[in-house]
Amino acid sequence: QVQLVESGGGSVQTGGSLRLSCVVSGYTYSSFCMAWFRQAPGKERERVAFLNSNGRTTYTDPVKGRFTASSDNAKNTLLLQMNSLKPEDTAMYYCAADLFSGWLPTYCSDGYTGEGYQYWGQGTQVTVSS
Repeated sequence: QVQLVESGGGSVQTGGSLRLSCVVSGYTYSSFCMAWFRQAPGKERERVAFLNSNGRTTYTDPVKGRFTASSDNAKNTLLLQMNSLKPEDTAMYYCAADLFSGWLPTYCSDGYTGEGYQYWGQGTQVTVSS
């Protein structure tokens, strides 16, 4: 059974940093595409970062230059480094991924922009106070 487990959320003041982790278990994969999403109360879910195993990354405009998505393949862990945090970054953050034992499919290599990932984590709360 594939599981994605997030951690690293918490409460910080404006300007602080957090690093979110998403540990993947239950599947031996050689390629992937994944995204970090967030959802604040009363707002729609928003994709903040995309990463694939080819190293392609994309970010939503509000987090560009502040957030960095990466992977630690030796630890089957996906990471989101968040710097210069702002109160508007307050939300529940989720990782989502599609995992493959072979080549990366085209939709993933091209930078998938949808939300139809097969696997999702349970979420970790990030709260930024002013």
